[in-house]
Amino acid sequence: MSFYFDVALNLPLNETFIYRGSKEMFSDTNLESYFGRRVSVPFGNRKLTGFIVGIHKSLPESIKIPESKIREIIKIQDQESLLTKELYELAKWISNYYLCSIGESIFAMIPSGKRETDIPGFSFSQDETSFEKKERTLSKEQIDAVNGILKPTEESNLFHYLYGKTGTGKTEVFLSSAEKVLQEGKGVIYLVPEISLTPQVADAVTKRFGNTAAVLHSGLTPSQRLTEWKRILHREARVIIGARSAIFAPVPDLGLIIIDEEHDSSYKAGSSPRYHGRQVAMHRATVNKIPLVMGSATPSVEAYYLMEQKVLEKHILTQRLAGGAMPEIKAVNLSLDKPQGCLSSELIFQMKKTLEEKKQIILFLNRRGFTHFFRCNSCGFEMKCKNCSVNMTFHKKEKRLRCHYCGYNTEVPSQCPECGSLDVGYSGFGTEFIEAEVQSKFPNEKILRIDTDNISKEYPLQERLEDFKNGKYSILLGTQMVAKGLNFPNLSLVGVVLADTSLHLPDFRASEKTFSLITQVAGRAGRFFPDGKVLVQSYSPDREAIDCSVNSRDKEFYEKEIQTRAMLGFPPFTRLLRLVFRSQFKNHAEKAASDSFKILNDMKAEGVQILGPSECPLAMISNNHRIQILLRAKKLATLQKMAKVLLQVYKVPGHVYIETDVDPQNLL
Repeated sequence: MSFYFDVALNLPLNETFIYRGSKEMFSDTNLESYFGRRVSVPFGNRKLTGFIVGIHKSLPESIKIPESKIREIIKIQDQESLLTKELYELAKWISNYYLCSIGESIFAMIPSGKRETDIPGFSFSQDETSFEKKERTLSKEQIDAVNGILKPTEESNLFHYLYGKTGTGKTEVFLSSAEKVLQEGKGVIYLVPEISLTPQVADAVTKRFGNTAAVLHSGLTPSQRLTEWKRILHREARVIIGARSAIFAPVPDLGLIIIDEEHDSSYKAGSSPRYHGRQVAMHRATVNKIPLVMGSATPSVEAYYLMEQKVLEKHILTQRLAGGAMPEIKAVNLSLDKPQGCLSSELIFQMKKTLEEKKQIILFLNRRGFTHFFRCNSCGFEMKCKNCSVNMTFHKKEKRLRCHYCGYNTEVPSQCPECGSLDVGYSGFGTEFIEAEVQSKFPNEKILRIDTDNISKEYPLQERLEDFKNGKYSILLGTQMVAKGLNFPNLSLVGVVLADTSLHLPDFRASEKTFSLITQVAGRAGRFFPDGKVLVQSYSPDREAIDCSVNSRDKEFYEKEIQTRAMLGFPPFTRLLRLVFRSQFKNHAEKAASDSFKILNDMKAEGVQILGPSECPLAMISNNHRIQILLRAKKLATLQKMAKVLLQVYKVPGHVYIETDVDPQNLL
């Protein structure tokens, strides 16, 4: 006699597969205990791992295959279930919302480790109850925020936002809220953008909660992740801190979800399923009827708008608690103070002064960005697309300017269309270029460069940051990595080498990203001293994103950005769904995109806009040509329905892959 099992496999096929298992193999009388365990099964001529997600004592009537043709499970891999019923429901929601298969959803959640191993690096001397003993003094604002977040859910909104400048004690509010939830016997998930970039938060959590904390980060092997997963299932770990995927932690009796630095784009997954940690958190909080609290000094425009609409309950922190005042921020206009290399005379003067005082400096460059944007050096005019109000990108090969939203392109003007000047050109530089210049101007100083190109196992990020904190280096050069929540007590000067780079990305979020980066980087200076200085170098310091962040006019920036989005029909006023057709053969990708466009156009519902097909701004990645179609409408469900139908009816050519991105965070 056999039992029958629905098994979910990690394949882009949105269905489960039926297998049978012998009574000898499945000997436990409680068949339900096999739900959520991994099994090895034959699939074609391969052997795959899958999860049991359905159990039948006899063959279901809906199965039209003869019993003799149903293949047998090879072996059960786990002694206990890894996938809980709650997570299976969540996987079904993700599969439906983000248009991926149920198998892809489940496998994105669960660690792939085969056996458990010890985790080095976290030794806890504290026992579980030690955290309750320390009394901490919170400011009135912090106490009000904690009480507001943990109010009984009947009286308040489930979704909360902690809004305050860097250094106003948001982390303490998160930890105090977590502490209270723990005392009620419930669990907490605490999301941070990336553990290696937020070591202080991970440190604070592990110090505070001892061995009741589990840290899930990208440095763990699959087997170590599995060990932590089981600690969570067994209630040994009750506070789970980690990056995006920690939102799937199988916490029994979940009582609170925290999202730190909510604006950070790393909460959005880059491969299928392309889920957003914030969206999944909102769904989990709603299902479990528990509070979700997000926080940032620079909320995403969507979050700010939702606060204004009272969908998110806002809690504001205004006092900088470490003693330091907000740093003095000043913009340096590079059109007037023309540097020989990339450092203006003002920045060089301030660097000399800071080094004489034996204080430290961070120079920040957001290197990602198109260096080739068209600009008039006389009047500052920049070429924008007439349809999309997005900066156009210069394509060197074709000698044309192209819009990467709608495909509009035009010849490169030989003179400025605004003032007629012939002094026009393109600009940009990278971190290595800056390092060479700083070295030549300050030959006796020790300089540390941090970017993704030069971080190695021999000298990891954590060690580099520790060395800078301990004064081994006086100048730190870095990209986005140095903008995250890092505190350096001796830091006195921050220089943003070129604030314009992210402004020229052909992306409707370019202003928002620029504003938040400058504000976040500026927040590093003067956290412990009253005399912090921030210099922001820019060719266009009067652009809203730069002007508002330099002069701390946050409200004005958000209001104007929301107006612009409303006018142009971008989120939060519409929803987007992006389809990217990629192939090693450009004509195949183009044909698939134009065929899909026809199918979508035939079933286009009222109020839906189809933009494209056009080449993606990053037209080629890893030897794959990329063409995109962007769907836009007020309601997301309409777009999901259209994309679902397309994926069902369109037979994708063999050499083409379709990426589906719901609520895309960037359009590169």
